[in-house]
Amino acid sequence: MNRGIKVAVSWSGGKDSALSLFRAIRSGLHIHCLLNLINHDASRSMSHGLDPRLIAAQAKALEIPIVQRKTTWETYEDEFKRAVVDVKQHGVSAVVFGDIDAGIEEHRDWIERVSAELEVRPISPLGGGTPLGLLTEFIDAGFEAIVVCAKAELLGEEWLGRKMDADFIQELQSKDFHPCGELGEYHTLVTSGPIFKRRIDIIDSEKVLREGYRFLDISSFALSPR
Repeated sequence: MNRGIKVAVSWSGGKDSALSLFRAIRSGLHIHCLLNLINHDASRSMSHGLDPRLIAAQAKALEIPIVQRKTTWETYEDEFKRAVVDVKQHGVSAVVFGDIDAGIEEHRDWIERVSAELEVRPISPLGGGTPLGLLTEFIDAGFEAIVVCAKAELLGEEWLGRKMDADFIQELQSKDFHPCGELGEYHTLVTSGPIFKRRIDIIDSEKVLREGYRFLDISSFALSPR
């Protein structure tokens, strides 16, 4: 049903985006590009607070073009729409999102409304999956990711830089929040996986605390063969 449809993928750089892209590729969708919004001075991505250069490096490692646009939270929707309108000129008729059924209803409503206004089809490959099932699928598929952001009141500094693995999932189950971090409890950076042609090696980083969140500020990285 989806085979051959040209799509753009809403891209944060984290696990949900990567698993959505993985499923989209396997379903036969034609991936035109990744869409990523960054802040007005191009210092951080809007979703996960990552260096936009890291997001661009992911696109290189995936060998998929990326569209990055500057915005603020006040202009986010308008800039997202402009980006989609632009890629529609290249035959894109759908946008892939990384939301899951257990996600925030307000976010799902936003996706449906904006997609209808843009006259594109919203595709959510992770819809219907359980949080723990999706996390397990991500790891079993061979993806690699680390925690790059966490709410300070929920997770300690030791979680920053932690790799996602079976022990990670088990420990998350003892926490009193959504295992996939659907309310922003934590965010991840995907560094390798089955759809990556190269991997991202973190060379230098620093753990910092900003506005109630812990961040792994990555200052140096490189692409290497998988």
